[in-house]
Amino acid sequence: MTNQIIKSFTKLKTYCEKEEFKGYDPYDSLNSILFKKIPIISKNKVFKLAWTQLFKRSPINFRKLVGVKKDYNPKALGLFLAGYCNLYMIAPEKQILDKIEFFCSEIIKSKNPNYEDACWGYNFDWQSRAFFHPAFTPTIVASTFIGSALLDAFEITKDDNLISTARSPCNFILKDLNRTYDNNQNFAFSYSPIDKSVVFNASLLGSQILARMYKKTQEPELLEAAKKSVTFCCNYQKTNGSWSYGTLPFHQWVDNFHTGYNLECIADYMKFTNDYSFKKQLEIGFDYYIKTFFTDKGIPKYYDNSVYPIDIHCPAQLIITVAKLNKFMETKELVDKVLSWTIQNMQSHNGYFYYQINKYFSSKISYMRWAQAWMFYALTTYLRHDRI
Repeated sequence: MTNQIIKSFTKLKTYCEKEEFKGYDPYDSLNSILFKKIPIISKNKVFKLAWTQLFKRSPINFRKLVGVKKDYNPKALGLFLAGYCNLYMIAPEKQILDKIEFFCSEIIKSKNPNYEDACWGYNFDWQSRAFFHPAFTPTIVASTFIGSALLDAFEITKDDNLISTARSPCNFILKDLNRTYDNNQNFAFSYSPIDKSVVFNASLLGSQILARMYKKTQEPELLEAAKKSVTFCCNYQKTNGSWSYGTLPFHQWVDNFHTGYNLECIADYMKFTNDYSFKKQLEIGFDYYIKTFFTDKGIPKYYDNSVYPIDIHCPAQLIITVAKLNKFMETKELVDKVLSWTIQNMQSHNGYFYYQINKYFSSKISYMRWAQAWMFYALTTYLRHDRI
């Protein structure tokens, strides 16, 4: 199986390097030059949402036709950085170190300049049902993944600038994000500074970076805020171990990879703080996750009650989740089955991974952040843990 993984990863790595890590995204259609030239629709929420969903769901990529250009996505840069840090831990070679330094440089250049503290968003306007984000609006999700990757790079390079830059998103999370409180003064962080939505994986990602930085600095406020966020989110865990995506009426689905996010964040919180008061929630959550979202054939389900769409993010997150929970070897038979199915059914001959397989059609479009960066990080995580 390892040889199959190495062959698959080598093809993916070659593809990503050839593309210079730039690409399209499922949600980047509002970057369309054509769309922006029609103010009557480009400023209307309904049209923006419809345009976004059209391109996201279409199996045919019309982006070049309407003037959407390939570009760097800051979160993708963070995932690639984490992946190359994995590679360096396997084989500390200069060419890998050069790539680490390249990604660190590009990440620092892509910070949002309108905030006092380092924070990052996506390189496109983004319209969802809950809110509209102009391009590069910083989010807790992007900032956490990037901050964590910078900490990975610091462990290799010992560059103090990286750790200070990684500490800065913690201030962004604590000072700039909105909070939703429960009756016991526990709270969830908002997704961004311009919304007040409660999305459990997003708030838990904030807890994750706060806890990791607390491990280094021992600042009490980091630990206190991280624990209050974990407590809030765990109080919304269902008795079967699952979580809905969020608290809004249209956020009541239960899906694969966001569940994986929740679990890895709680595991990291406990690891970095030595606070194991959420052990039971983690155990029942993982039991639900591993028994619900993967079929006997190794097909990764998207929802708790539906296989389709089969999304590339799901097998990627499986590897990361079991690694974070120290269950890689325990679950390796399942992981190998899922990865083998994914490589056979979702990797192109050019090396990139498809976005989604649906019941009646598939989207084989190459998305750099959603598919390639995630699988790059996941496969390097597999190769690193397969050696332990």
